[in-house]
Amino acid sequence: MYYVVGLGNPGGEYELSRHNAGRIVLADFIKKQKIAEPEFNKKLKALVSEGKITKEKFQIIFPETFMNKSGLSVKPVITSKKKAANLIVVHDDVDLPLGKFKISVGKGSAGHKGVESIIKNIKTKDFIRIRVGISFATPKGKLKKPNGEKMLDFIIGNFKPKELPVLKKISKKITSALEEIISDGVNKAMSNYNK
Repeated sequence: MYYVVGLGNPGGEYELSRHNAGRIVLADFIKKQKIAEPEFNKKLKALVSEGKITKEKFQIIFPETFMNKSGLSVKPVITSKKKAANLIVVHDDVDLPLGKFKISVGKGSAGHKGVESIIKNIKTKDFIRIRVGISFATPKGKLKKPNGEKMLDFIIGNFKPKELPVLKKISKKITSALEEIISDGVNKAMSNYNK
């Protein structure tokens, strides 16, 4: 069983915020898999749904806590290092430009409060992450990320209308990458998608 967690903040006002990129992308994955809409699970304090790719089962988890407490929704299901190896966390990343994503395993949180909370709660960083780029880039691809106080406004701010099609497009690729991780393992997906 794979556990796929889409990070973000609950509530309508955050629905299209950059910090919710993980949730937005995972909602597209759910549509493609044609699985049931996630329902609230009291024990996990999260919206949860389940599905299957080939013979491999997966569980979708959208924490309904705020971002910095995301680990509370993950802790009850990831009870061992073995289970942590099957945890996939999809989240926004200011160190990548919008329209790019990266699959990584066993990395630190790089200051991401949601990832930090998960590492703290499950006591390991050895899990899979799909990092979804949200920063601006110059036409030559140089990253222009905000700093200091502007950073918070940027990440909780909404995607601009012209950015949403870019997110939709990358969302399709991430959906394929997720399918590949679940059916064929993370190493194969990394060699195909981390270009």
